[in-house]
Amino acid sequence: MPNSVTPTHCPYCALQCGMNLTPAPDGTVEVTERADFPVNRGALCGKGRTAPAVLSSRVRLTSPLVRSEGTLVPASWDEALDRIAEGLSRTRTEHGPDACGVFGGGGLTNEKAYTLGKFARVVLGTSQIDYNGRFCMSSAAAGGMKAFGLDRGLPFPLEDIPKTGCVILVGSNLAETMPPSLRFFNELKENGGTLIVIDPRRTKTAEHADLHLAPRPGTDLALALGMLHLVVAEGLTDEAYVSERTAGWEDARAAAMAHWPEYVERITGVSVPELREAVRMFCEPEAAMVLTARGPEQQSKGTDTVGAWINLCLATGRAGRPFSGYGCLTGQGNGQGGREHGQKADQLPGYRKLDDPAARRHVADVWGVDPDSLPGPGRSAYELLDALGTDIKSLLLMGSNPVVSAPHAAHIEERIKSLDFLAVCDVVLSETAALADVVLPVTQWAEETGTTTNLEGRVLLRKQAITPPDGIRSDLEVMHELADRLGVEKGFPTDPEEVFEELRRASAGGPADYSGITYRRLAEENGVFWPCPSADSDAGAVHPGTPRLFLDRFATADGRARFVPVSHRPIAEEPDDDYPVLLTTGRVVAQYQSGAQTRRVDELNAAAPGPFVELHPRLAERLGAAEGDPVAVVSRRGRAVAPARITLGIRPDTVFMPFHWHGEGRANTLTNPALDPTSRMPEFKACAVRLEAVKS
Repeated sequence: MPNSVTPTHCPYCALQCGMNLTPAPDGTVEVTERADFPVNRGALCGKGRTAPAVLSSRVRLTSPLVRSEGTLVPASWDEALDRIAEGLSRTRTEHGPDACGVFGGGGLTNEKAYTLGKFARVVLGTSQIDYNGRFCMSSAAAGGMKAFGLDRGLPFPLEDIPKTGCVILVGSNLAETMPPSLRFFNELKENGGTLIVIDPRRTKTAEHADLHLAPRPGTDLALALGMLHLVVAEGLTDEAYVSERTAGWEDARAAAMAHWPEYVERITGVSVPELREAVRMFCEPEAAMVLTARGPEQQSKGTDTVGAWINLCLATGRAGRPFSGYGCLTGQGNGQGGREHGQKADQLPGYRKLDDPAARRHVADVWGVDPDSLPGPGRSAYELLDALGTDIKSLLLMGSNPVVSAPHAAHIEERIKSLDFLAVCDVVLSETAALADVVLPVTQWAEETGTTTNLEGRVLLRKQAITPPDGIRSDLEVMHELADRLGVEKGFPTDPEEVFEELRRASAGGPADYSGITYRRLAEENGVFWPCPSADSDAGAVHPGTPRLFLDRFATADGRARFVPVSHRPIAEEPDDDYPVLLTTGRVVAQYQSGAQTRRVDELNAAAPGPFVELHPRLAERLGAAEGDPVAVVSRRGRAVAPARITLGIRPDTVFMPFHWHGEGRANTLTNPALDPTSRMPEFKACAVRLEAVKS
């Protein structure tokens, strides 16, 4: 490939920041600013700037590996692919198709996610497929579907944020998780708007807030209900909007009125004056927004929590109007597109429901199969992982590292070890890949072309910038070869544009309609927002895409948004005498997700070399711990040890651990797999623990 500048996008978070890549004669790749992309306008965080470091053969996989006498050793591609096909075929023959599991990742391109879902259902015939995006924004997705009839992370572009009057940011430390987005919130303040941050920690994001509310972890639902109570009590409801554009208000209002401010203060620890000030700030301007992230969503009541914040927006007329609305800050690079096109257990391409006969007929026709041959919905991500080694005997895993990222991780690690057969496709030898029977080295973001869908619903073309090393193949090639070995010779092309053309047809007419989007168009524009139906060929019209949803009507049958009545309930595991402290988890600026890639970058490791336990000085004093002392955090599921980081920026009843590391500091050893009944999201954000001093 020529040494030319290629405009493309960062491989990490859901901002999908624009960047330019230029290959150098020495084999390295230079990242330079790409100011024309409106999401980041040239700005990049440390992860984006150093992303090419993982392209180096020093840190990546360069050959297929197969297990021989307990050890992974290099092998040819034919041997490795044959072993995978034999393992999956044997399981299917001996135990049936549902004994084969498939687990994907929110970093896979739309083309890969689409093909993986098709591979599971057409080649393996299994219902047992899900992906790690279930751990990202599934609660927000479920809440959005209930209220609006459609799930898209943000129903408006990020550029609308500075134009609103107030933003309530719930459970997001975007200053560390997606730093380039912070400029939109700074511009909001420069324009006279206000920012309310809700987080049990005084994070770097909270330091930018006009008002920081620090509720007890797991009480965001009560907080939202308390604010809605005050909206009603103080006559701030937009009655005309509620009457014209919503349904179900009476029941939602009655539920909120049971959460009076003093009651909410006892639950959350947020004072009544703070609640009143938050309501005033939110209701005073003409337009306002609520944005949620993993804090309120990664709870066993995450869907209801999101619903409560949506109810607040609806009651005040702050949805489906310019510069107003509810949105979710998606975390993973293609978490949005990953579930839209078939990785999720209950969905088909175009965000169609797998149990909808019409959806099955449409997609089956595109795939050239009998609709009755498609399996029904399967297990959600944690339930799938929990069934490994019992109902599910073999697993094909692409682009995920659940040994580090799953809740109750020590248990999931044992379940993975109990499999009859495990095959992993990845760019590095992650902790999960190290347990596999076969590991396949696959191309990375800069070495392949494909599309992703960012947190705004903006579909982007990520262009190949460099040639992959010899011996590396793409995930599309892997699925093509496996399908062929398993008896399906057609329907699994290796050219990403050919796959996207099929995806367009499969998504046509669905909620996430990509049929009007083409590679040519994406190459000429800075992304296209879905839904984007295909052009009217007779009129020659081209659909512009939909940057702003719901301005005219919501995506429900009658066009009205739905209030959903919700009430506060405790977290699944409240503190007690044995486990008196709450643990919450999250990320740090220099690492990403399970750390499988970022932990291989020297600059990032120097900035964030390992896990830590963040605790309040009062808690540290009771424990007898000083800064840097090893501290054990113990839950009902296990024990983790990491150095103490003592700060006034966290509640005295709460500790925080980042979840990027394996080993004794693995935070997800501790976390609770209690699931939200609707979204099946685990309760990562709140579990009961005790602290123990560690003697040197």
